[in-house]
Amino acid sequence: MDTSSPLTTSRIFEAYEHGLLSVRPKEQSREPKERVAISAAGSALVSRAIADDPSLAATYTWASNLTLVVSDGSAVHGLGDLGCHAVLPILEAKCAFFKSVANLDAIPLAFTERNVDSIVDTLVRIRPSYGAVSIEDVSAPTCFELEQRLKETLSCPVIHNDQHGTAVAVTAALRNASRLLGRTFTGLRTVIVGAGAAGIATARMLSSFGICDLILVDSRGIINSDRPGLAGAKLDVSRNTNPRKLRGGLADAIIGADVLIGLSSARIDRNLLRLMHPQPIILALSNPEPEVTPEDAARVGALYGSGRSESRNCVSSLLAIPGILRGANESRAREITGAMLHAAVAGLESANSDSLSWDSLMPDLFDPKCCDHVSQAVAAAAATA
Repeated sequence: MDTSSPLTTSRIFEAYEHGLLSVRPKEQSREPKERVAISAAGSALVSRAIADDPSLAATYTWASNLTLVVSDGSAVHGLGDLGCHAVLPILEAKCAFFKSVANLDAIPLAFTERNVDSIVDTLVRIRPSYGAVSIEDVSAPTCFELEQRLKETLSCPVIHNDQHGTAVAVTAALRNASRLLGRTFTGLRTVIVGAGAAGIATARMLSSFGICDLILVDSRGIINSDRPGLAGAKLDVSRNTNPRKLRGGLADAIIGADVLIGLSSARIDRNLLRLMHPQPIILALSNPEPEVTPEDAARVGALYGSGRSESRNCVSSLLAIPGILRGANESRAREITGAMLHAAVAGLESANSDSLSWDSLMPDLFDPKCCDHVSQAVAAAAATA
């Protein structure tokens, strides 16, 4: 593909023609003595060694470095339920990104089944073939059950991109923003719009870092522990949020707020932004259309970030997930712990400490330093577990 011409729809489809991924052998020599390494005789020699000591598979196969990027297509990239075929370009793009920034091999796995038992059973049956699982674009509440079941069943790192990656990235961004504005992080009055997987996980992470005045708002309004009909993860998170017991909708929650985090597909009325604390922090992370435009944020003097990769302040799960997976891989961790996620926040913060500014709240997605800082912090946390 000609990279010098302007980006157009046809060029995007050209890039995806026959997929974004391929498999190439590391050894491609035509020399007879080297070709034997990939011959039946060569592979048989290694297979016998692994049969005698199965732990050698981690050294002499790609399985330990291979991540399965798993989805049922029920919540595709902010676009809704598009199905298992339509999610494949998203999964392939994630796999290509993992390779480019973290040198992690990854393959997409799209399920026609939406039954947690079936997905878990399949991944258990093929467990020798991979080293980690990244759950992508699975709708709530199924994603919570799927993650928990896989963590209980598989002896390998399991992470949910929409939950853990988003929570780590948002927390690091807010900590950087509070430092930049000279505000106390734990005192930030925070509103999260959207109470799906990302919103709930982010609320949990921010609470664990000490933010107390935290309110979630979903399509029915403010989440309060007394609100009828709450169940599952929403009921659980309601017990540790909304300390002022507010009721109503976003207009009630946003009054005096220091922070607005958008993790839904809803557009937010620009007039509501004027109800916030002066010079607020606004992270509008819905893709492809953010809940608040940069122009509307600028009208209220906000420090602004979005989930779009071309944004000057991109706050994306992709800032966190490759480093977390690489750190877990390098430390041979059997799971992703809370301590490892907390370490990822610190690593992501430090990756941008030298260039923190209004236009550089977070490191660039493709900056190798970002993945390095996160992976080193995660590996260190895993080693002390």
